[in-house]
Amino acid sequence: MDYPDYDPQLDTPPLTEAELDELDTLLQALPGEAAMNVEGLDGYLTALLVGPPQLARLKSADWLPGIWGGDGEGAAPFASQKKRKRTAILVLRHLHGIDVQLRDDADAWEPVFSIAETPQRDFVDAEDWCVGFLQAVGRDPEAWSPIFDDPDLGPALVPIALLGGDDSELGEADAARLADPEQRDALSRAVVDAVLLMREHRAAARSG
Repeated sequence: MDYPDYDPQLDTPPLTEAELDELDTLLQALPGEAAMNVEGLDGYLTALLVGPPQLARLKSADWLPGIWGGDGEGAAPFASQKKRKRTAILVLRHLHGIDVQLRDDADAWEPVFSIAETPQRDFVDAEDWCVGFLQAVGRDPEAWSPIFDDPDLGPALVPIALLGGDDSELGEADAARLADPEQRDALSRAVVDAVLLMREHRAAARSG
C-alpha cells in the first residue's frame, strides 16, 4: 500500500489525548501480538528521530508497517483500508509532534511511559517504550553501532538496553535492578536524559 511520506515541514497539530487513546485502541484491536502499543510506538518513533538519519531516506512504507507487525493481503491486519489509513495518519502526526517538541522545546518533551500509582508514590516504567526504541535500532544495527560505542552516548543508552532488552540475557545483578520498582523507576527516568543527549549530538552533527 502507498503511504504518505513523513514531511517535517508539514504543519500538522500534535495528537490530543483523545486521539492518542484512539491510536492505541486501533493498534490493540489488531489480531495477534505483533502490533506495538502506544508506548512502544512512542519509543520507536523517537528512535527514528534522534538516531541515525533514516526518515529522510526511507519511504513511510519501509517503517510504518513495522508498527503493526507488517502488511498482509488487502487491508490486513486491519479490518478495513479506512482503519489502516486512519492509523497511518495518526502515527505520522504523532511523529511530527515528537519531532517539533524535541526540536523547539526539548525540556518540555514527555515520552509516553507507564505509570504505576501506589499510596506512597508513582513509579515510572519505560519498558514498553524501550522495547519500541530497540525495534527501531534493529532496523539498522550497523548505523546504530557507533552510537552505542560512543564514550558519551553508549553509557547513557544502558537504561534503554536494560529495560527493553531480552530478559533472558540479563545477569543476576541487572535482573535484580529491574525487579526493584525504585531502581526500575530510576532507569526509566534516565531514559529521558539519554534521548535529550542524543538529540544534542544529532543537532551538533547537523550544524557541524
